[in-house]
Amino acid sequence: MLKSQKMRMVAVEMDALKMGTGWSVDDLSKAQIFLQSTSGDSHPGSVHLERLVRIAEKELLELGTKPAKYTTTDICDGIAQGHDGMNYSLPSRELIAGMIEIQATASPMDAGLFLSSCDKAVPAHLMAMARLDMPAVLIPGGVMGAGPADLTLEQIGAYGAAFHRGEISQEQFETYQHTACPTCGACAFMGTACTMQIMAEALGMTLPGAALIPAASEELDEMARRSARQLVRLLEADLKPSDILTMDAFENAIIVHAAIAGSTNALLHLPAIARECGLVLEPKLFDEIHRRTPWIVNVRPSGIHPATYFREAGGVPAVMETLRPLLHLDVMTVTGKTLGQNLDDFDNIRDTFGNSRPPSANVKGKREIIRPLSDPLDPRGAVSILTGNLAPEGAVVKHAAVASNMHQVVLQALPFDSEEEAYKAVLDGRVQPGHAVIIRYEGPRGSGMPELFYTTEAIASDPNLISSVALITDGRFSGATRGPAIGHVSPEAAVGGPLALIRENDLIRIDIPDRKLEWIGINGVAVSEEEIQQEEKQRRAAWKTPVSKKKRGVLAMYACLAVSAMKGAYTETTSCPEKTK
Repeated sequence: MLKSQKMRMVAVEMDALKMGTGWSVDDLSKAQIFLQSTSGDSHPGSVHLERLVRIAEKELLELGTKPAKYTTTDICDGIAQGHDGMNYSLPSRELIAGMIEIQATASPMDAGLFLSSCDKAVPAHLMAMARLDMPAVLIPGGVMGAGPADLTLEQIGAYGAAFHRGEISQEQFETYQHTACPTCGACAFMGTACTMQIMAEALGMTLPGAALIPAASEELDEMARRSARQLVRLLEADLKPSDILTMDAFENAIIVHAAIAGSTNALLHLPAIARECGLVLEPKLFDEIHRRTPWIVNVRPSGIHPATYFREAGGVPAVMETLRPLLHLDVMTVTGKTLGQNLDDFDNIRDTFGNSRPPSANVKGKREIIRPLSDPLDPRGAVSILTGNLAPEGAVVKHAAVASNMHQVVLQALPFDSEEEAYKAVLDGRVQPGHAVIIRYEGPRGSGMPELFYTTEAIASDPNLISSVALITDGRFSGATRGPAIGHVSPEAAVGGPLALIRENDLIRIDIPDRKLEWIGINGVAVSEEEIQQEEKQRRAAWKTPVSKKKRGVLAMYACLAVSAMKGAYTETTSCPEKTK
């Protein structure tokens, strides 16, 4: 018996209340489908989802089920940039997942169809799908088109910094601002939104070819119909996320992440999703897989092409077909088939791309976008996990976006206690070649772990700084980030991590090949490890835990409950210390 029908026997008021919402008597006995989206007018990645919801709803009704629509609108990291709203971005992932848990538990459903496009919504949906563990399919909301001359949104930060430096006119800057997002959908570069759509497909939780479909296209409408039909089949087969989201599936996703040079935010999201499945993804696993997996997808910001080209080159199925020798092929997917079987069907899947042509003469063909394993962009993936006395629990760097001359350097620390201070220092010219810009107290416990996009772009857009300055933080970065940006430094400064103790002109050694991030000198002079330890002890004795700026509300709750960024920055009640009188 379906769960919804069992609950009707328990909650005797349920039938009356359902009919009060417009249900018929016949509807009451049908399979009840949880149709959840992050639709809303908040940003391009959410504004079109209601269209897809209506299409999926119609299909589910025709299949003899009864869908019930729910929404939990997400926010946009781009719109939240540069103000306090950015502090709420990562906590929103937890709240979206929690709200979905509440919705689907309070009103018991039999299966779920989830629609989302962007940074926190897609991982939140995957977390909720795993937590609820009912038959479920995710429909990614697709990708927007590129603007004139292949302009994409991640370039706006660099143009903004150039405008503030007087290098371009206000008119030029406004032209870029007004044309970078020509359609709805996720931003058209390999940022977190595109990365997580790809991760959802790589995990087997979408139909093959679902990620990064043009958001305004009829093809995405058809994917909504197909996904609705497949959900009904999953319900009949009782195939659940727990059957799909295995450790092998997560390893496949990390392999794909390396191949696409995906956003470092995936190292926050994949562990959080895995945790809902009772699995632990250790940071070293990401490093090990990236070491042996080539980076093959030539898409911005690490590559040169917009994300729209990736889909036209074959998308995730083409990437996974290329990676076939490296993947676990026996994992189950929402198709009801294994990954290996899906790839065996790849010729049929490929037909869905048959009429697509690269929209620009700059594209040299599919091989230029998805490189063969024999000719990768980099044989060592895209991400490295660094450890050392400055990051005992680890830190993350996308080495694919770092110039080779910055892979092994010693820099002088220039610390700031907020991004606002650091950003101003870059624009004012205080940051000079040879600096390691330290931004601390921006971790999960410190401020909600905002991304520090403006500062990284201000550095990356300055030719004198991009190949001579590193940014090191316990915060996180946009998927658009370029240059030597080291984030997720753990333990974070707010809980007394070593980053809190760094002073101006301390020497910091970055060694990406050796995976090291170390404090090695004081006041511009290299000293022994013993001297560093003694200095750290003295500074720690003088350090005081900062007073939280948020004493109530969402950020206060998140700061209390969030675990380390290297674990996934998810919330758990055991993280909150016991109150004492």
